[in-house]
Amino acid sequence: MTVPNLDDASRFLEEALGAQPIYDDVKRDQTPMKGALVERNLDFAAGTSLVAMRMLRLANGPGIELMEVQSPHQQSPARPSDLGLQHFGVYVDDIDAAAKRFVAAGGKLVAAPAPTIGVEAGPGNAYCYAKTPWGTVIELISHPSPGAYEKETPLRRWTPPAV
Repeated sequence: MTVPNLDDASRFLEEALGAQPIYDDVKRDQTPMKGALVERNLDFAAGTSLVAMRMLRLANGPGIELMEVQSPHQQSPARPSDLGLQHFGVYVDDIDAAAKRFVAAGGKLVAAPAPTIGVEAGPGNAYCYAKTPWGTVIELISHPSPGAYEKETPLRRWTPPAV
């Protein structure tokens, strides 16, 4: 995830989602990574510099790599109506508490938590789109009850194991 400031983004994800820093791959006190090789390997626009990079771990699994990049050609974050990867979901046990924590950390809700619909619907199943302080969309989702899709396939959405 490209962010405007690595330390601010890291702090936000720690407070909002309980992320934990694992390591810094590119440190701010190092010479930024730039030039033709970096531009080719990372598909950066000409003149872009990778200033800092950090790997974070979310509590129940996935890692999030943050990259602070400076570029003369940077665009605004993608919206859910744009093509490509424009948001990711994070499972939460209590959607209302997670939404409050997200906002307390400095994020904004696109809308209040709402029940899931269609084949994902079920008692307590809910979702909420939210934006980080720099505009990236993260979906908070909880599905404690089976959805109707479970009658049609043996495959299941990932849910963290009960503790």
